[in-house]
Amino acid sequence: MIKAWIKTNPTLIKVEGHAGYDRSGKDIVCASVSTAVILSANLIKRLGENEKVLLHVEEGYFLVEVKENSSTITAILDNLIWTLEELEIQYPKYIKIKKEG
Repeated sequence: MIKAWIKTNPTLIKVEGHAGYDRSGKDIVCASVSTAVILSANLIKRLGENEKVLLHVEEGYFLVEVKENSSTITAILDNLIWTLEELEIQYPKYIKIKKEG
């Protein structure tokens, strides 16, 4: 199962694990989550916002912690959270999100 932790004030998003929806290379839930987090990380870097966050990405693990907020980072991470929430709705057995205010 993929587990995501979302914390606000300050913002921190951690996603780890594997969905187990299907075998490696065929797991659409893992592929969807991986695409969302890698796209978000790449967008942060491409827009030059990477100095404002702590960013760590590897297989089965993603962490972003905001050190200095900006409207760009907020938009990217809001979209990531929305995407993860939509995936949790569609695949509740394979992804769980825990939020902390």
